[in-house]
Amino acid sequence: MPSRASARLLLCAGCLVAYLGGIYAADESPTEMSDAAQVFLSTLSPEQRKAVSFAFDNLRERERFGYVPTEDHARAGLSLERMTGRQRSAVHELLKAGLSEKGYMTTDAIMQLESVLNLIENPPGSTPGSPERNPLKYYVWIFGTPGVKSTWGWKLEGHHVSLNFTIVNGAMVSTAPHFFGANPAEVKDGPQKGLRLLGYEEDPARELVTMLDAAQRAKAVIAKVAPNNIVTRNDPTIKPLTPTGIAAAELQPRQREMLMRIIDAYTSVMAPDLAADRMASLNKAGVDKISFAWAGELERGRPNYYRVQGPTFLIEYDNVQGNGNHVHSVWRDFNGDWGRDLLRDHLASVPH
Repeated sequence: MPSRASARLLLCAGCLVAYLGGIYAADESPTEMSDAAQVFLSTLSPEQRKAVSFAFDNLRERERFGYVPTEDHARAGLSLERMTGRQRSAVHELLKAGLSEKGYMTTDAIMQLESVLNLIENPPGSTPGSPERNPLKYYVWIFGTPGVKSTWGWKLEGHHVSLNFTIVNGAMVSTAPHFFGANPAEVKDGPQKGLRLLGYEEDPARELVTMLDAAQRAKAVIAKVAPNNIVTRNDPTIKPLTPTGIAAAELQPRQREMLMRIIDAYTSVMAPDLAADRMASLNKAGVDKISFAWAGELERGRPNYYRVQGPTFLIEYDNVQGNGNHVHSVWRDFNGDWGRDLLRDHLASVPH
């Protein structure tokens, strides 16, 4: 577990990850995830293994996506609550195989934030008015059989975290959708006062919108009032959103750099080779075609929303609930969520 001090330093700074596409072997993370998943499975009892294991073609479970508490979105899979310490450690090793250090620390910190939220919603001495928030109420699924040449998948999900990985033919990897949330987005009181987990997602977007001149801002700001949630919510299939805001082609060099910093905030939570894959995909589709849109207020701590949209992907960030202190953020791929495009291409090229 990272210390609070190191977590704050890493999470608040953003730790920008450069595009290193030529350095990392294409199969580094798939192999590490396969090895970690096999180790995890080996620690389970037959009953636990049955609970965590699903057929790869079980789309009802594999493509079921939710980020609200489990009492509002019933989950299958195997919860961390039902695991031993050794088994939970194996889950954390699986997370580390698919995520960067920043991504892993963000995930772990969001899960631990449930304890803070529980104290806010159910203060000591009060009659409980809300369900207990529990850092162990996160669930794991394994789809198919992990292997270095296999097509399989896994996910970890619970309140404010949904991570989905699809590995095709042991090499190609889909990392979408991925969802991070935080409530409170900034801890206002108590021992963790000042902790702000997803500031690295919000700050460059605010900086970009304030850098725009009047004509640019007129295009970028799509509404004076921010929506109460991400627009795509947990829809299994999404389409491009309108209005799109201002295109990258209309930005000045420093503004384009800030736009790429926003994108980096989402790509850099993945393991470096997987982040490079995301960057390669959006570069191939055309950076000039990426757009940025903002809604709501400009002042930090006030309700706001933004989206970054390209031909292949969508980022949404919403900080409206809780008086602008409750974040929902997501990366979606229009054709690639849960590896749909990879699977289609694989089936077309390989005899079955």
